[in-house]
Amino acid sequence: MSFVYNCAILLASFLLHIVALFQKKIKLFVYGQKKSFQKLATLKKEDKTIWIHVASLGEFEQGRPIIERIKKEQPSFKIVLTFFSPSGYEIQKNYELADVVCYLPMDTRKNAQHFLALVNPVMAIFVKYEFWPNYLRGLQQRNILTILVSGIFRKNQLFFKSYGSFMRKSLQTFDHFFVQDKASKKLLQSINYSNVSISGDTRFDRVYKILNQDNELDFISEFKNSQYTIVAGSTWREDEELLVNYINNSKDEKFIIAPHNIHPDDIQKLNKAISKKVVLFSEKQNENLKDYDVFIIDTIGILTKIYAASDVAYVGGGLTKNGVHNVLEPATFGVPIVIGPVYKKYKEVVDLVDFGGCKVITNQQEFSATFLQLKSDQNYRNQLGEINQSYIKNNIGATENISTYVNQKLNN
Repeated sequence: MSFVYNCAILLASFLLHIVALFQKKIKLFVYGQKKSFQKLATLKKEDKTIWIHVASLGEFEQGRPIIERIKKEQPSFKIVLTFFSPSGYEIQKNYELADVVCYLPMDTRKNAQHFLALVNPVMAIFVKYEFWPNYLRGLQQRNILTILVSGIFRKNQLFFKSYGSFMRKSLQTFDHFFVQDKASKKLLQSINYSNVSISGDTRFDRVYKILNQDNELDFISEFKNSQYTIVAGSTWREDEELLVNYINNSKDEKFIIAPHNIHPDDIQKLNKAISKKVVLFSEKQNENLKDYDVFIIDTIGILTKIYAASDVAYVGGGLTKNGVHNVLEPATFGVPIVIGPVYKKYKEVVDLVDFGGCKVITNQQEFSATFLQLKSDQNYRNQLGEINQSYIKNNIGATENISTYVNQKLNN
């Protein structure tokens, strides 16, 4: 199986180089990986490093509280932060608390050995569910302490299949698993792993901390002008079709839309589909923003603060096969949340739906009825918002549990 895996990785690497000729995102990934070893070569042999690997932006937000604590409590250690996805790396490539930020080279034996020789970490931290057998085997061979944080496991993963022995062996590398829930712990125990703690999800600590920062944006306040405002974040085309229909028939409401895809052609299509007065973030200068009905955010990096201004939040992605995006950010501000039906693989979303703070729509009729009810009933909005904010408060603490373990190991 190891031979098959390594052949598959080499084949995938070859195919990605071909696809990169036609797809910008893959091109960023392929050419970004080529620069990784050059960046890592700036490390010195005497540096004490901790390697933290995340798949993309969501996992980065889970790893971020851990990085902040390490930098605060163990300032002599350098942080090497690796990404697999361009959507995470391109946004956080200048993250100030990491000493080196780069793509993780493909999981070949040669790359793994070269990477570990350059980084020479005293500890490796993987976030959520990134498992690369050659890197993990290399860590084990070098006796490097390795942990998984905010882990989540499901029955359909290869580890728990009768034919998944190759991937199960990769788990032997981990000195400890910090998982999000009881189900994950039971699954690991079912394949004879007892080095497991239920710590929860570090993202709760991250989003709860947001409440202590200044979340006001002057241009958003000017646009809102104290009026009832719906914020639609990370929307896809499928979300926008329902949203636009509702907007065009709405009265006395304002809308802020932050699309997942901000390609100019797609932004213009969205703009033209809306019959209300629309202003773009990129064209907001010298405009009286309060005179507009719809504000399209054709930039990235400010959605969290925009959610702070919402009366109701619609989180996109739930009408696509990709699944719903981050609901924790609007939840921490205590606002009701509406999503599409594809959410079952995200524990926090399942919880919020079960508790009632997050409402699920599947079609235009449900979309419009849900938003009209939320608009007309402030007590109902307050009730849902309180459920969401309480859920955040009740789930903080994972960072403290993990950091205690990390500090004990680093201080030994």
